[in-house]
Amino acid sequence: MNRQPGPAPHTATQARGRRRRATLLAAAVELLTEGGFAAVTHRAVAQRARLPLAATTYYFTSRDQLLAEAFAQLVDTELATTRTWITDHGLTGLPDHLATADRTRQLGLWELYVHAGRDPALQQIARRWTDGCVHLIADALHLGHTDPRARLLYTTVSTLWLEHIVEQRPLDDTRSLLTLAIENTLRPP
Repeated sequence: MNRQPGPAPHTATQARGRRRRATLLAAAVELLTEGGFAAVTHRAVAQRARLPLAATTYYFTSRDQLLAEAFAQLVDTELATTRTWITDHGLTGLPDHLATADRTRQLGLWELYVHAGRDPALQQIARRWTDGCVHLIADALHLGHTDPRARLLYTTVSTLWLEHIVEQRPLDDTRSLLTLAIENTLRPP
């Protein structure tokens, strides 16, 4: 009888470890988006992931590491989602995307972005978010990634986004202002 050997025991253990770590990280992202920075503790993450508390400290040496990796995952997810939206609906449709996106998730992203002002480890992740958004805008408008107009428009989009999320300003105002900003960005000198 020809039997194929199964996976080596250490390979199965490594796969299980990767799954557990990913589960913990997903739980941290959920908590972050639901309750902000303060909601992410080792205990809360373990409970959300339905794993023992010791698992969080095994896979993440500190709360800071857990927060940084959760923030990085949130940034990567949001950039991919936003890129898809802009590709499918255009840059002028961005306010509609923001209006339909999970408000608590957006607040979590911005809370961490602000918190990065005090935490150098988070600053690099925040910069990745900013640079990624500038590249999305530059690509949508067929500008170079270093074209200052793309960064200026990103600054406008960020402000409009914050006003919408925090102050809950009317979406029609946001649309009008974004359209005006895009028109001015593309106007020949």
